[in-house]
This record gives sequence, structure tokens and C-alpha cells, in this order.
Amino acid sequence: MGARIRSRLTDWTVIAPLVAIVALVLSWGRKLPLPLVIVVALCLAAAVLAAVHHAEVVAHRIGEPFGSLVLAVAVTVIEVALIVTLMADGGAKSATLARDTVFAAVMITCNGILGVSLLVGALRHRVAVFNAEGAGAALATVATLATLSLVLPTFTTSRPGPEFSPAQLAFAGVASLVLYGLFVAMQTYRHRDYFLPVKQGADEHAEPPSSGAAWFSLAFLLVALVAVVGDAKVVSPAIEAGVDHAGLPHAVVGVVIALLVLLPETLAAVRAALRDRIQTSLNLALGSAMASIGLTIPAIALASIWLPGTLVLGLGSTHLVLLALTVVTGVLTVVPGRATPLQGGVHLALFASFIFLAVNP
Repeated sequence: MGARIRSRLTDWTVIAPLVAIVALVLSWGRKLPLPLVIVVALCLAAAVLAAVHHAEVVAHRIGEPFGSLVLAVAVTVIEVALIVTLMADGGAKSATLARDTVFAAVMITCNGILGVSLLVGALRHRVAVFNAEGAGAALATVATLATLSLVLPTFTTSRPGPEFSPAQLAFAGVASLVLYGLFVAMQTYRHRDYFLPVKQGADEHAEPPSSGAAWFSLAFLLVALVAVVGDAKVVSPAIEAGVDHAGLPHAVVGVVIALLVLLPETLAAVRAALRDRIQTSLNLALGSAMASIGLTIPAIALASIWLPGTLVLGLGSTHLVLLALTVVTGVLTVVPGRATPLQGGVHLALFASFIFLAVNP
């Protein structure tokens, strides 16, 4: 037993998050020169890989769809803390940070992660097969949450500009939280079979880890995710400086932060697709999009009581078109319950369009 514990403690998946936490503590609140920013970024990357490993251990122990849910919710909770922290710094640019980050998360998950998962799975196994009932329910929930939180503020008239009034923001926050809770209840209890992989991979027959190993991995998953989001916050001033120096729109900052924070889900989804567990990939992609909205908007609604400045949530016309096209394409993708590389390529084209238009609006 002692040898097993020592072996765990010397594993790179344990050392990497701890080193990343040390880097976070030593660099927090300081202006770092470029070489140290690179060091923190490398620690962040190592923590991402460690988080994926620990998430897979936990998922193997508790099974689907709980494993995907644990990773999605854990990342999103810490992402919310990062957004609130950045908004608390104040400034006119922080007014759109929540909107930019949440919308970027939706585009990354519903087009980037979903697209690359379908492409990889279909190329490796000819056709990517998944459960249409579960994927369809998740996509419908994402579309509703995105419309309530990011589309309606553009058209409401109680406040000038794409803003909610306090009462409207409170309603959107409560509705988002209730809808997300309802989906989780359906996913984990009443209709759990809708979210299980259609095909069983080799890992289904492997001996699951012990309870002790699962709890150990859960603890270090949380440590790794704190390190990922915290180190992302540390490097964000360098990101903002680079964006400003390049003359790019400030919205690019939200895109980069979302890309960094969602790296664990991306790697986990691709690895699941390679094992022909496409439903797990879709659970991660759509579940992360849902959690990003369903948990972020209520938290921002509550935090707006004491946060300085205004809160702009409404999307512009270009992003409204991208969101609408994403929803329509997503429906056509999930309804058949199977996808070829073409569907993956279509979603990746939408993701590439989002990135290009963020840089060159």
C-alpha cells in the first residue's frame, strides 16, 4: 500500500498540477516578463494534460454520463470564478467579457469540439454513431439557454443597448439554472440511457479503478483545474497586451481565455472519439456549452449586484448569424444519430469562421 501511494505521488499527473499551483501562487498579482509568462503557460499545458488523465480515471469509475458531467461542471465552476475575477477589475472593457467568453465557449464546444470529435471518429471508424435522443435534448437545451441569455438582450427595450434590466437579468439567471438542473436530472437519472455510448469500447472491459484511486484522481482533477484557470488568469494580461499590440478587437481576449479553459474537455472528447465513444464526446461538448451558460449567467446575475459598470450580454448581428447557423447545422447533424466526416468538417468550418471573424470582424 505504501509503495502504491509513493508511486502515485511521484507520477507526472500529480507533480504537474502541484507545480502549476506553485507557479500560480508565485506569479499571482505580479507583472511578469515574457520568459516567465512562457513558463506559466507551459505549466498550464501540463496541468491540462493531467486534468484529462484524472477526469478519465473518475469517469471510468463512476461511468457515463457522470464522468462527462463531473469534468464539464468542474471546469465551468472555475471558469465562472475567473470571469467574475476579471470583471471585478473594472474598466469599460470588462462590460462585454462575460458575453464574449460565454459565446466563445458555445462556439468552441458546439463547433470546435463537436466537429473535431465527429471528424476524428468518422475517419477512424468510417461512421460516427451516437444516441440521437440524448444529443438532440442537449442541443435543444443549449439553443434555449443561448437564446434566453445572449439573443434576447439585443432586442429588449427596458435598457438602451444590448443589456438586460435587473428584473430581466434575474429572470434569465433563474430560468438558466432551473433548465440546466432539469437537464442534469434527466441525464443522470430518468433517461440516463439516452447519454450512454452506443458502442462499447475496450475500456468498458477494463477493470475500473478502486474507490480510493477515484477519490485521489477527483482531488487532483480539481487541483489541476484550479491551476488551469488560475494560470490562464495570470497570462491574461500578456494576452490582452498582445491583442492590443496586434490591433485586434478586445473580444479576442475572451476567445483565447475560453480556448485555454476548454482544453481539458477538448482533449478528453478527442480521446473518447478515437475509442469510438462518440456519445461521450457529445456529452462533453454539449454539456460544457450548457454548463457555460447555465452556471455562468446565474453567477453573473448575482455578482452584478456589487460588480462595477454595466453588463452587456446581447450579441451583435454577426454573432447572431453564427449562432443561428450553428443551431440549424447542429440539428441536422444530431437527428440521424450518425455522422460522416462531412458533418465534422461543416462544424469545423463554422468554428474557423468564428475565429476568423473574431480577429477580423
